Amino acid sequence: MTTIKAAVTGATGYAGGEVLRLLLAHPEVEIGALTAASSAGSRFGEHQPHLVPLADRIVDETTPEVLAGHDVVFLALPHGASGAVAAQLPDDVLVIDCGADHRLESATDWHTYYGGEYAGTWPYGLPELITPEGRQRDALAGARRIAVPGCNVTAVTLGLQPAVAAGLVETTDLVAVLANGYSGAGKALKPHLLASEALGAATPYAVGGTHRHIPEIAQNLSKAGAAEVSISFTPTLVPMARGILATATARLREDVDDDAVREAYRAAYADEPFIHLLAPGQWPTTAATLGANVAHVQTTVDARAGRLVTVTAIDNLVKGTAGGAIQSMNLALGLAETTGLSPIGVAP
Repeated sequence: MTTIKAAVTGATGYAGGEVLRLLLAHPEVEIGALTAASSAGSRFGEHQPHLVPLADRIVDETTPEVLAGHDVVFLALPHGASGAVAAQLPDDVLVIDCGADHRLESATDWHTYYGGEYAGTWPYGLPELITPEGRQRDALAGARRIAVPGCNVTAVTLGLQPAVAAGLVETTDLVAVLANGYSGAGKALKPHLLASEALGAATPYAVGGTHRHIPEIAQNLSKAGAAEVSISFTPTLVPMARGILATATARLREDVDDDAVREAYRAAYADEPFIHLLAPGQWPTTAATLGANVAHVQTTVDARAGRLVTVTAIDNLVKGTAGGAIQSMNLALGLAETTGLSPIGVAP
């Protein structure tokens, strides 16, 4: 295959920078334009000094002319900004949206949780998603528009979907509580994201059913077989730069035991290169997934409460965003799904 030329919009942000970090190690990709808005015209190394091979490049404006001639364009833009850019790109260009603009199938959900103009829906970039047809990766082969999932959505979906698909749990009594690293909030300067406010503090946000990822989680679990989904979802910012630790629970159906749960998860994830089921008694930690395109998953049965407990750890910027985007790109272009991606974390 000839070299794939890729452009990244929003290249100076966290998601754009992580896409570029992974692309630099991809054997089939040549990095083309790096674009942004307010930082256009500046030296790229001022914004992403860790990406040394790109440090002397100049950041371009995000225009159709700059993006012309690329095989792949990654959109790492604020919510609501991707639709207009994508509409200016040719149909034969692979466009991968790391934002929320094209994830939701319901215009009503978009207006309720995001507001503004609904841009429509694209093929969903979570290859491991269980669907009525099998797995979502089949829908990504040959795609030219892909919507990358929300990072929290990836963690909760991967934690719960095998139990949902196997009919082991009541899907109208789901609870998810997450510990989230601050990079998930983006690079924009906000008082509550300052180190003086964040260090030593754990802070819940989007409490009481207001988080924008709720309809996306419900959409995914419905694909996995849930007739109806009701989930209480509470994320919490904790003082770490990266990572999500998602604890999700569900009421078990009658006569479901730990053996049935473990077998369902083994069957669902046995052939998944980027999902690692931990041995009984070992619990996920965000440190083990740092820098890796992997989800660590563990389950147990709380017999006294009659609930399934799942814990999932991911790096929100890798498996939760950029790694998932490149995994989807590989599938769309007919490359091996694992090309340029590693499940190996960085420790300590």
